[in-house]
Amino acid sequence: MHDDTLGRTFSALADPTRRAILARLALGEASVSEIAEPFDMSLVAVSKHLKVLENAGLISKGREAQWRRCRLEVTPLKDLDDWLETYRRFWSESLDKLESYAASIKQRRNDNERDE
Repeated sequence: MHDDTLGRTFSALADPTRRAILARLALGEASVSEIAEPFDMSLVAVSKHLKVLENAGLISKGREAQWRRCRLEVTPLKDLDDWLETYRRFWSESLDKLESYAASIKQRRNDNERDE
């Protein structure tokens, strides 16, 4: 994945309002006014958030009659998940090694106590 795409995705996800918008769109397409409904902000402010999400490729807008419908685009989220998987594996393996090491120390301690 290209670093600029990853940066735009992280930047877009940094804002809690934008994350809430994505959560709403995970339920299905919605108009701008439907998306704006739960927020205590103007339609202009919501539109700015939508523009950031659209620029990051996280949503797309379509036109249905006079309505502009927004939909979630999963590719950038999948790319982000793929990128994060490398770190998930690293931490999982590191924690498994730590757990194994701690178990070996505990076993040695128990062996030493029995020998005394």
